[in-house]
Amino acid sequence: MGAALRAAELTHHHNFTESEEHFGKRVWVSRKGAIQADAGRPGLIPGSMGTASYVVEGLGDRMSLNSSPHGAGRTYSRSAARRTFTQEQLRAAMAGIEFRDTDAFIDEIPAAYKPIDRVMADAASLVRVRHTLRQVVNVKGD
Repeated sequence: MGAALRAAELTHHHNFTESEEHFGKRVWVSRKGAIQADAGRPGLIPGSMGTASYVVEGLGDRMSLNSSPHGAGRTYSRSAARRTFTQEQLRAAMAGIEFRDTDAFIDEIPAAYKPIDRVMADAASLVRVRHTLRQVVNVKGD
């Protein structure tokens, strides 16, 4: 993978089913919250709206069926996050990041997600980090 990546190279589906060959057999693989991580394949593993995201290269781990996490994953459901967190906590979590300051995004507070650094440490045998991206602005519709 070259130093410059085109956006099309990072386009990956997650939450899909595809026929693939693994361990000498043709099988259907369903990736829910996962991306393909074939050896050398570029990918993007996003954190929450207030944390880092990672440009990665797949390592082709056979035991994972060449898969890796799609992102941080939630620790709070959307409704539990709305009951647990406040607008003030969202503002504090998003300090230094431009975002639309509305209570519509309380369920997206970074604390509602697993720590992305932990997710990446757990995925070290699945992908190699090529670049770390830091949030500057976050654009979401409501």
